[in-house]
Amino acid sequence: MTTLVLAGHGTRSARGEETLAGLRDLVRRGRRGTRVEQAFLEISSPSLADVLPCLPGPVVVVPLLLAGGYHVHIDLPSVVASARPDAVMAAPLGPHPLLTAVLARRLAAAGLRAADSVILGAAGSSDPAALADVRAAARLLSVRLSRPVTAAFAATGTPSVGEALERLRSGPAPRIALASYLLAPGFFQDRLEASGADLVAAPLGVDADLAALVWARFDQARLASMAAGLDRGARSSNVRTPA
Repeated sequence: MTTLVLAGHGTRSARGEETLAGLRDLVRRGRRGTRVEQAFLEISSPSLADVLPCLPGPVVVVPLLLAGGYHVHIDLPSVVASARPDAVMAAPLGPHPLLTAVLARRLAAAGLRAADSVILGAAGSSDPAALADVRAAARLLSVRLSRPVTAAFAATGTPSVGEALERLRSGPAPRIALASYLLAPGFFQDRLEASGADLVAAPLGVDADLAALVWARFDQARLASMAAGLDRGARSSNVRTPA
């Protein structure tokens, strides 16, 4: 039986840890016959490096990360290669239409109106590819909401949330809504809530669509791994041994 490992970054927020535990439990309920474990790269426990070697059988690691970047491309693969080199790495969660659906619901719950301008607020990254992933998520949300959506960043990346707010304040929209492209409460959600936007949506949190996306990434990774194994086997069988 293949084990799914949810690999998160980690947080110092108790509410954030509770939210991630709730998401783990929801994922577990999605397929009761599959073992689901949760581990973290840093700060929170248990650590991914400690969990991976203890798991029997095949393992698929699904990053609880919304975009590519250092953790997806460097940090996480390094831990997996050292602790469990046979484990399969899945793609990060975003961008994806299921995340778009959750973002739209969170904005609606926060009181989004038809005339509001919208910013998609993310943590940010020094990796241009990660910033591109967030901008792709903003485009998906723009289509869903039938209005422009500006991607902005609470830490690294341009424009910053503050810069995006200042730019939109000069426009015709009576209010500015900030969608939270974060998984759980914590440091960056606090930054978004203190930004001065007229309304700030809750983070993605515990949601059935998010759990479904985790399983979709799990299945994609397993199928890709199986296909690669079959391809290697076929190429090996076609190699002729010298007489």
